[in-house]
Parts: sequence; structure tokens; C-alpha cells
Amino acid sequence: MPRLVPAVSRAADVLELFLGPRAELTAGEIGERLGLPRSTTHELLTTLVSRRYLDRRGNTYRLGPILLELGSRYRQRLEFSTEADAVARRVAAQCGETVHVGILDGLDVVYVSKIDSTHPVRLISAVGRRLPAHCTAVGKVLLAGLPAEELSTRLKGRKLAALTEASITSRQALLAQLDEVRAKGVAHERSESNPDAGCVAAPIVDADGEWVAAMSISIPTSRHSEAAWVRWEELVRQGAAELSARLGHATGTASPSAGNAEPTASGA
Repeated sequence: MPRLVPAVSRAADVLELFLGPRAELTAGEIGERLGLPRSTTHELLTTLVSRRYLDRRGNTYRLGPILLELGSRYRQRLEFSTEADAVARRVAAQCGETVHVGILDGLDVVYVSKIDSTHPVRLISAVGRRLPAHCTAVGKVLLAGLPAEELSTRLKGRKLAALTEASITSRQALLAQLDEVRAKGVAHERSESNPDAGCVAAPIVDADGEWVAAMSISIPTSRHSEAAWVRWEELVRQGAAELSARLGHATGTASPSAGNAEPTASGA
């Protein structure tokens, strides 16, 4: 079992006291309920107040404003997952293929929504699964949407691992593809994360114009054809635009500003 950090556990214990019927507690009450020395209680409360997890009113303490912000973010994530599932389900019904919605975490894609294909032969994946972003269409979209400085920082000193023989392992080649994604507003991946599958993805844009997520249609190579790729690209653009509109983006998808673009491969 992983070792827990005592100080963090005590801070969590303090916050969880406010789940009870009392909205305000004194330092003495908090220390007594948790069996903590007075000095430890004082240090914990001072730290939590300074970080806005608690608010001090005279001799009493109450929950602080940052918890409202964190709760709002958590609620937004739940709402986003619900909206993503609804739109992904509609797109999957139109194309009969597997539809994913993913977000970026470092240099990994994390899938937050998945609707299965209706075909007997389908892809094995799951919500919560991680994959290297450079090997997926969803990841390429999200890397392309990063500001130049942020992209450089994330890529600095990092080796681009190969999942298949088709995976991109060259930073120069990746940057060239990201330029194309910014220009076209859509990304492709063919057998780069799975030798038996490919996918096409488009950005999901929030009310501030940020590329916050991406939607993809994933297809086994046995069903690939150039005509089908054109259709899948159209459907994923429509789905991503619909989800973007649900997030408050006025005009569907849009390319990142020129200031966000990483230098082209030729200049890298």
C-alpha cells in the first residue's frame, strides 16, 4: 500500500469536519475533535487559510472560496462527460464506428468518453485509458492546440516512443503534422497506436476558443477506404462542432491563433 503523507491527511481531516452540521468551528473544537496538539492545529489552520481552503471569521473558521472553484470545475467535468457521451453516441450511430472523446494530460491522451462500434469487429479501448499523444489523432489535435512555448516545454528532452512501426518518433515529423492539423482543423492517425486501426479527430473548442478536447472516430484497417475517410472526417468535424457549441463556442471549431503555432518542422 502506498505511504500516505500525514500532514496532507490531517489537512483533509480538518476540511472534512465541515461536512457535518456545523458551518463554522473554532480552533479549539477542531483540535479537540481530531485529537491534535494546539500547535499542530494552529499550523494546519494557518496554512489552509493562506491557501484559501478555509476562511477565518474572528475566532471561527469556515470553508474557503477555493473549494467553490474546485467544486465548480468538478461539476463542469461531469457535465462535459455527459455532453460528450450524448454527442459521441449520435456520431457513432451515424457511422457505426467507435467514437472517443479525449483530453490532454502532459504528453498523454486520456479518454473521457467512448461509444462502441455496432460492428462485430470493434476496437478494444476504455474510458480512462492513456496513450502517447503523438501516436493518436486526438493527441495530435490537442498538441496542435497548445501555445508554442507550452508545446516546446512539454516536448523538451522527451523521447517519442513508438507503439507500432508506423508511429512518429521524430520531433521534426511530428511538428510537420501539427502544422497540417492547425491548417486543416482535423488530424489523422493510421496504424500509429494500433497496427490494426486508424482514426480521424477534430478539436472541441470552449467558449474562450481553446482546444480543450478532441473527438475521434476509430476504425479497424479492414474497413478503411479513401471514400470512407472523407465521410468520417465530415462526421467527426460535425460532432466536434456540436460539442463545442454545447460548451459555449459560438462558431464550432476554429484554428488556433498564429501565435499559438509551434515553429514549423523546417525551422525546428
